[in-house]
Amino acid sequence: KITVRSHFGSSGILRTARHSPHSTSIVVMRTLLTEETLKVPKGCKITVKSKIVEVTGKHGSLKRDFKHLPIELFLSDGGKKVVARMYFAKSKQCSMLNTVCSHISNLFEGVTKKFEYKMRLVYAHFPINVNIINGGKTIEIRNFLGEKVVRTVHMLPGATVDKSSSTKDEIVVTSADIELAGRSAALIHQSCLCKKKDIRKFLDGIYVSSHGVKED
Repeated sequence: KITVRSHFGSSGILRTARHSPHSTSIVVMRTLLTEETLKVPKGCKITVKSKIVEVTGKHGSLKRDFKHLPIELFLSDGGKKVVARMYFAKSKQCSMLNTVCSHISNLFEGVTKKFEYKMRLVYAHFPINVNIINGGKTIEIRNFLGEKVVRTVHMLPGATVDKSSSTKDEIVVTSADIELAGRSAALIHQSCLCKKKDIRKFLDGIYVSSHGVKED
């Protein structure tokens, strides 16, 4: 016969003791509450409703939906802090709290400073020529590996591309949303790949050299 007793200890941890005639007592502990807190920086306004987070700053407004996560999300301290909370979470489930806080932190940095992806034009013989049109929303790539075809890449809505003013053969993709900037940079990179050649020898292309928060 096995009996199960559950009680809450002084540390707020659920303790379950199992007694059987063939084994010693076993104590199983579960974490009741896991919580992560994020401060709201100055110049940002945030609203949280039904796990939908909307952040507004000098570079616009960004929105993100966290309804697919089994967490509690709310504002505290008069709207100065964002709290992400989870009950009875195991170690792997606790990791989603840090993920949520990282996403919200990226929203704060995006609306205050913007994100940028710097990309370099790499070529061995045929110089790659780029032309920015449509107010930075479209880029035309010419003379890749000497080809006559013109590669046209449209930026995702909310992202822009421009030539670097300080570095030769460099372009910069900028957006308040880090995902839009990264995906737009990926579209540019994927538009000029070496097909049916040894990529160890043919290294021509447009590659991301660095990315992060835009410097003022």
